[in-house]
Amino acid sequence: MKEKIIQLLNEADDYISGEEISKQLGVSRTAIWKVINRLKEEGYEIESVTRKGYRLLSSPDILNSEELHYNLNTEIIGNKIINFDKLDSTNQQAKKLALEGASNGTVVIAEEQTAGKGRRGKMWVSPPGTGIWMSAILRPSVMPENASMLTLVAGLAVCKAVREITNLEASIKWPNDIVVNGKKICGLLTEMNSEIDFINFVVVGIGINVNIEKFPPELDNIATSLMIEGNQSYQRKILVKRTLEIFEDYYKKYLETEDLTKIIEEYNEHCINIGRKVRVTGRKQDITGNVKCVTNKGELIVTDQQGEDIVVTSGEVSVRGIYGYV
Repeated sequence: MKEKIIQLLNEADDYISGEEISKQLGVSRTAIWKVINRLKEEGYEIESVTRKGYRLLSSPDILNSEELHYNLNTEIIGNKIINFDKLDSTNQQAKKLALEGASNGTVVIAEEQTAGKGRRGKMWVSPPGTGIWMSAILRPSVMPENASMLTLVAGLAVCKAVREITNLEASIKWPNDIVVNGKKICGLLTEMNSEIDFINFVVVGIGINVNIEKFPPELDNIATSLMIEGNQSYQRKILVKRTLEIFEDYYKKYLETEDLTKIIEEYNEHCINIGRKVRVTGRKQDITGNVKCVTNKGELIVTDQQGEDIVVTSGEVSVRGIYGYV
C-alpha cells in the first residue's frame, strides 16, 4: 500500500483526497492516514489540508523500493528491489538470496555497507546515505566463460547514466572502474555461481560515490565523487533508475550475441585506456605497452614494446596508467 500511495501522490497534479485514495486502493482512510504519517517520519514533505486532501511537496533522497519502482522503465532488472539500511555487502546478500531462489533481475540495495568488496578482495568505502551500493541478480542463459563480460556491460551503463544525469565527462577504466577527471567514482564486481556448462546465477555489484564530501588521505589521489567533481549534490534515486534502465538495454543486446558485438563501438569510445600507455600486472608477468582497443569478447589488446599485440583477459590482472591511476 505504501508504494501505491507514493505513486498516487507523485502522479497527482494538485491535492488528492483521502477519499479518492481510499476508493482507488480499497482501504480505510484511517489506514491511509497512518501511512501518510509514516511517510512524513521518513522525510516526505506532505501537506495535509482539510477538504482538499494531501499534496506531496518533496521526497527525500532515500533508496527504498517504493521510490525506485516509481517510473522505473525496465522489464527484468529491478522487477524486484530489496532495500536495506545497512548490510555488510550487497553482493554477499545478493548471493545468499540467489541461492534461496531470488528471481532473475532482483536488485539488492543498501544505504550503507560495512564490508563492501571491490575487485581482487579490496575493501570498498561505503558511508551511509552518500552513495549507491547495489547488486543485481541475473540468471543469463549463456556459457560461463562469457559471464565476465557483464562487468563491461554494467560499466558502460553506469558511464552513460552518469554522463546523462550529471553532465560530467565519465569514462571507463577497463575492466571495472568508472572515472571522472582521472579519479575513480565507481567500481564494479561480478561474481558467478556455475557448473561446467551452466550458470546458476551471476551477481553484478555496482558501487557509485555520489554525495561523498571527502575521502581518507590514502584514497584522495585515486577516488572522487560526483559531488566533488560536479560541485553539487545529486539525487541518487534518479541515477539508480537510469543506470538500471540503460543496463537492461545493454544486457538484452549482450544476450543476443553472448558478447559485446552490439555495444563494443560505444564501449571503446568511452574507454579511457584506449591509446594510453599502461602497465598490466598479472599472476605470470607484467606487460607494458599502448592500449589498442577492447574486443567484442571484452579483452584488452595491448601493443607491447616489441610491437606485438598481446590479448589481456580481465581475470587476475590490474591495469594502471604509467603516468597515473588511468
